[in-house]
Amino acid sequence: MRTLAIGLIVTAGAAVLFTVVVAAPALAGWPGGPAKCAPDAVKAGSVCMDKYEASVWQVPNPTTTNKALVKKIQNGTATLANLTAGGATQLGLAGVDDYPCADNGQDCKDKIFAVSIAGVKPSVDITWFQAQEACTNSRKGLPSNAQWQAAANGSPDPGPDDGATDCNTTNQGFPTNDPVLTGSRINCVSARGAYDMVGNLSEWVADWVPLSDTYQCPTWGAFSNDTQCFAGAITTANTGPGALVRGGTFGNDVLAGPLAVNGTIRPSDSGNSLGFRCAR
Repeated sequence: MRTLAIGLIVTAGAAVLFTVVVAAPALAGWPGGPAKCAPDAVKAGSVCMDKYEASVWQVPNPTTTNKALVKKIQNGTATLANLTAGGATQLGLAGVDDYPCADNGQDCKDKIFAVSIAGVKPSVDITWFQAQEACTNSRKGLPSNAQWQAAANGSPDPGPDDGATDCNTTNQGFPTNDPVLTGSRINCVSARGAYDMVGNLSEWVADWVPLSDTYQCPTWGAFSNDTQCFAGAITTANTGPGALVRGGTFGNDVLAGPLAVNGTIRPSDSGNSLGFRCAR
């Protein structure tokens, strides 16, 4: 693409019209977004969305001896073998907050990295702030609500869960109420190729909203039986905002789905059914 600069030069006794061709800045993949995504992601409109729910890793010596491993994470090419070889430790698996930085994310730089790989448990018990930092350290970010929706479209809207290949939505019996391995439910894939966007874990997205009333969680009615916990905003002091989570969890049954939305969770909250994925 190029632009034209047109001007007028006035010299002694004469005026000269000139035209200069100026190269415009290149926009990769414009107007359809990136032309090609890294191996860990799929193209969904203007962004590359992670294929899998995030696993969060602590990488020792990330700016020195493991600098090459961090580069692979940031380029979307890191494998489980790479992480293991580098001595990285996966976090958010024990049902406790074992992240090495504060819940508000203020000291998370280079301490936690979000990775999109198949065959691992996705990390849980992470706040919105920590999730955003884990994405940022991996040179990504939490997707917007609209970006998440574009990537989720075409995911099965749960009916039966066969416990093997369908979306993980009826895993309700303790102690099995747990997310399954990323990508292991092979039928739970969106039209764009992203796995587990329905069920398994509810996923943080970037958008904040007025905190919604926990007791107002209807469905969309005739439009969809997916849950819609997004009504009756709480307006009393000291409640804080809500941060949207999408898709439903491993125990939401038919209420999970690509239209499931929840605004009753604060960005400072965490839990064993709450995870995320990143986008770049």
